[in-house]
Amino acid sequence: MCRLARGPVTVASALSGKRVAVPETRQLGLLVELFRSRGAEVLEIPLVSILDAPDPHPVLAWLDRFIQQPPDALILLTGEGLKRLLDLAERHERRAPFVAALAQVRKVCRGPKPERVLRTLGMQADLLAQEPTTAGLIASLAAEELGGKRIAVQLYGEEPNLPLTDFLRGKGAVVDTVTPYVYASQQDETKVVEFIHALQTGAVDVVTFTSQPQYKRLHDVAKTHGIENELREGLQRTLLAAVGPLVAQQLREAGLEVTVTPDKTYFMKPLVSAIMRHFERRAALG
Repeated sequence: MCRLARGPVTVASALSGKRVAVPETRQLGLLVELFRSRGAEVLEIPLVSILDAPDPHPVLAWLDRFIQQPPDALILLTGEGLKRLLDLAERHERRAPFVAALAQVRKVCRGPKPERVLRTLGMQADLLAQEPTTAGLIASLAAEELGGKRIAVQLYGEEPNLPLTDFLRGKGAVVDTVTPYVYASQQDETKVVEFIHALQTGAVDVVTFTSQPQYKRLHDVAKTHGIENELREGLQRTLLAAVGPLVAQQLREAGLEVTVTPDKTYFMKPLVSAIMRHFERRAALG
């Protein structure tokens, strides 16, 4: 079965005794500890992992262009993307010139995570999207004159984000994209299948989703094994929590009800707090 993470309970709470499913993420340790410290049992589900781009040469070529002729602006979609660019630059003796070039350009962040990485470099975003979504980013840039501007864009995974790049090119910008990391599905599907069975039997109280590839992987495994109906039934009878609006939208478009999302800041701790408040309200209502 999926790995059950247990530990000492330090805070009696509305989560005591609840079984919470946590898809593996780069912040898995933090999320597990946040739940465990509030009395929950945590079920770790191996759905996706994050890897560097399989071919580093296009990323290195992008770094060299960025260093040699810094663009007018850099759009950062994820904090992980900037971290991966910095790490690759470090491994190939380009970190110092990349950071120096980065300091010169206008930095546009889709959400707070890339800005947090910028702050570790002593920098900040010049523009933060109105909402941490592609639509929010486009809305924030809609009134700007971008004709002839050279805009670098950090992408991720296999998604080319055509709405954003088409918007920029439609405004007359010259767009240079880079994809520094990809999502890789785990090879072991057995644990995922076991998790779907546990969902269907009502053995899970909460499922947290912290990125879009997690649900896609879950659905793909269910489809492969002919248990799509079982997955849908299990998710429909289980409390679903999404870390932010993009993940929540994906689940709702799949016909699922998302009961819990953080109000404003889309991080792990606000997600756990929102789930806590949900169960506290339920307990108060009896």
